[in-house]
Amino acid sequence: MRAKPTGSGRLKILVVSWEYPPVVVGGLGRHVHHLATELAAAGHEVVVLSRRPSGTDAVSHPTVTHIADGVLVVAVAEDPPHLIFGEDMMAWTLAMGHAMVRAGLALAKPGVGEGWEPDVVHAHDWLVAHPAITLAEHYDVPLVATIHATEAGRHSGWVSGKINRQVHSVEWWLANEADALITCCGSMKDEVTRLFGPELAPVTVIRNGIDVSTWRFRERGPRNGPATLLYVGRLEYEKGIQDAIAALPRIRRSHPGTTLAIAGEGTQYDWLQKLVRQHRVTRSVQFLGKLGHDELLGWLHGADAIVLPSRYEPFGIIALEAAAAGTPLIASTAGGLGEAVVDGVTGLSFQPGDVAGLTSAVRELLDDPDAAQQRAIAARARLTADFDWHVVATETVQVYQGAKRRVRHPLGRPDIIERPLPERDTGN
Repeated sequence: MRAKPTGSGRLKILVVSWEYPPVVVGGLGRHVHHLATELAAAGHEVVVLSRRPSGTDAVSHPTVTHIADGVLVVAVAEDPPHLIFGEDMMAWTLAMGHAMVRAGLALAKPGVGEGWEPDVVHAHDWLVAHPAITLAEHYDVPLVATIHATEAGRHSGWVSGKINRQVHSVEWWLANEADALITCCGSMKDEVTRLFGPELAPVTVIRNGIDVSTWRFRERGPRNGPATLLYVGRLEYEKGIQDAIAALPRIRRSHPGTTLAIAGEGTQYDWLQKLVRQHRVTRSVQFLGKLGHDELLGWLHGADAIVLPSRYEPFGIIALEAAAAGTPLIASTAGGLGEAVVDGVTGLSFQPGDVAGLTSAVRELLDDPDAAQQRAIAARARLTADFDWHVVATETVQVYQGAKRRVRHPLGRPDIIERPLPERDTGN
C-alpha cells in the first residue's frame, strides 16, 4: 500500500455515493454533500464519484465533471442505459457501478484526472459496493464504508425474498471488505455488528450533522385556530406514517380540527391514501409531495409540531432540520431518532408502532405550547454542540487516518435471516 501523506495531513479522498446533488433521493445525498464540502473546506482534496439523473444521455455525455464548493464531482450515466431502477434494481446497480469504475480509473490518467490517485476510498451504502471495493483494491488504499441502513432493518429482520437476499449479501460483502466502518448512531452500530460480524473492521459512530445557517429559527406565538401536524420523509412502511394517520381521529376528538400534512414521495402513496379513507380523515390529511428547501422551511415554521413515527430509522436527519427551524419535535425512539431527540428535553418520544403513545405525545404538546417552545429552543441549542458538520468531518478524517488496508481472507457466505414479518396490508 502507498504511504499516507505526512506533514500537513492533507488527504486525497475519493467519495463514492449513488446520490449527490443535484441527484438527491433522501437523507443520504444531503449527508454526503455536507460531509464532502466540509472536508474540502478543511483543506483536503475531495472527489465525489456519483451519477447523473436517470434517463440522461449516456452516449454523447457519459460522464460530467464540475467543481462545486471546492469538491470535484464526477457524475456518470448508467452503463448501459435504459435500465430502470424500480424494475431492474440489481442490473441497474451493476450498470452504474461499471460506469463508476471506469470513471474512477480514469482519474489516474494524465490529461483526464491529471494523475490524481486517492489516499482513501469512502463508500456510502451497498449500491456503490462494487465500484468502491474495486477502486480501493486498484489503488491499494483503505476502504471506509458508511452503512446508513440495512435491508434486514428496513424489513423487520426478514430477507427471504430474492431481491432482499441479494441486497443483504452485497451489504454483508461491503461491510466485510471495509477497512473501517462508520454508522450514524449507536443502534445502527449494534445492527451492523450483529448482521455482518464477527470479523468486521472497527465500527465508529459519527452522528449526522446540520448547517443551522440554512434553517432560520422561528419562535412560535399563541396558536390561532386548529393545530397542524407535519410529517416529512419517504412514503414507506418503515417510516410509520400509517401510525400517524391512525392516531389522527383520536387526536381530533380532544383537539378538533387538527390536520396532518404529509410531505414526501415513495412506494406506499396509494396504500396511505387508502388508510386515510379507512380512518375517515380524508379532509384532514394533505399530501404535499416533494418540497423544495424554501417550501419545507415554510411548512416547518407553520406547523405546531413535526411528527416522525418511524418504525425503523437509522438516523432521521429531518429531526435536525426541524430543530434548526424551531419546530417542536414528536418522534419515535426508533434507531437514531432515539438519540437525536431527548424525551422531555428537546422533544417528546414514544415507542415505535405505539399509536396510543403517539396520540398522548401530541395531546401533551398541544395542551402546553409554552413547554413545547422551551423544548424547541433546547433542541436548537443542542445542534451547535452535538451535530456540527465541522465536528463530523474532523471525526471522519480521524477514521481515514486510522484505517489500514487489511489482509484479505476468503469470505464464506452471509447468514440469511428469515424471520416472518408481522402481517401488514400495503395494498400491493
